[in-house]
Amino acid sequence: MASSQKTFKGYGVTNPNHWSDFKVIDYPAKNWEETDVEVAITHCGVCGSDVHTLTGGWGALKTPMIVGHEIVGTAVRVGSKVKGIKKGDRVGIGAQIGSCYSCRQCKNDNENYCLKKIDTYASQYPDGVRTQGGFANGIIANEQYVFPIPDGLSSANVASMLCAGLTVFSPLKRNGAGPGKKVGVIGMGGLGHYAVIFAKAMGADVYVFSSSTSKREDAKKMGADHFVCTSDGNFTEDLRFTLDLIISTRDAEDFPFEQFLPILDVHGMLISVGLADNLLPQTSIFNYASNGSFFGGSHIGSKKEALEMLALATEKNIKPWIEEIPMKDAKRAVEGVKANKAHFRYVLVQDIN
Repeated sequence: MASSQKTFKGYGVTNPNHWSDFKVIDYPAKNWEETDVEVAITHCGVCGSDVHTLTGGWGALKTPMIVGHEIVGTAVRVGSKVKGIKKGDRVGIGAQIGSCYSCRQCKNDNENYCLKKIDTYASQYPDGVRTQGGFANGIIANEQYVFPIPDGLSSANVASMLCAGLTVFSPLKRNGAGPGKKVGVIGMGGLGHYAVIFAKAMGADVYVFSSSTSKREDAKKMGADHFVCTSDGNFTEDLRFTLDLIISTRDAEDFPFEQFLPILDVHGMLISVGLADNLLPQTSIFNYASNGSFFGGSHIGSKKEALEMLALATEKNIKPWIEEIPMKDAKRAVEGVKANKAHFRYVLVQDIN
């Protein structure tokens, strides 16, 4: 480690056989560049991605591992080449922390699809430094991946927007959600509740699909116009050619997505943002032919979309459903996410001295 390299403290998992046991560790930060911003972390949301990573669902866990990519804090050091951010500003960082900065994707507000993208944790920089996440007291990031936070949003409320919120906002925005559009949301957990809130804020007519009626009242409070219990009757026949866009937040490998294709209008889109540990079921092209429907994916969102999302959240006074937890209780938070106990998102509050 270079003598000038900054170190931070974070709640890390050090034994892959004990995925939810955290202890405070010291670790090296990114090597400083004048395009960087150092952030003193105050809040970090807890994401399903954290659980997939820690449990080895997306590959063997490499320890020590500090997860967390829904980061909010204060800019305490700002590089001389950084524009639009000054020391003392409240800022956020999401699930991506680097890219090549020069490819077509990076130059066209699609940096979230750069072939050389660097994840906020469980990745590494070109110089070999491993990336570690936001269950920590600080982080250094390139200005491209540091988002100014509007004054009208609380740090706790904005934290989980930076992954969960952006992950659904991007496909909503790119696929035309808005007035006159009918948008379906499958699954109403941490991602799904954001999809409902943002789709409604964008002016769409919103349908929520759930296998249980237990979330009906919550869906209505979030602004959903329709609630469809998928275990009651033949909803597929009742809603044929109805929806323009469906956002699926389910990550179960047994997701019966073919049930939802017929309820799309001609050339309607079903976008899955839930990333399963295992493969989705096989399908047949005949399932898409009757309405010319499309099935696709989406990967987080760009900085341009993040800033648009934060502006919309400010304008519409959007407040996610969160529970704030001291960062030392990260174990309870990640185990709660795995057990589907979150209602609907946990946000950790900094407590490292």
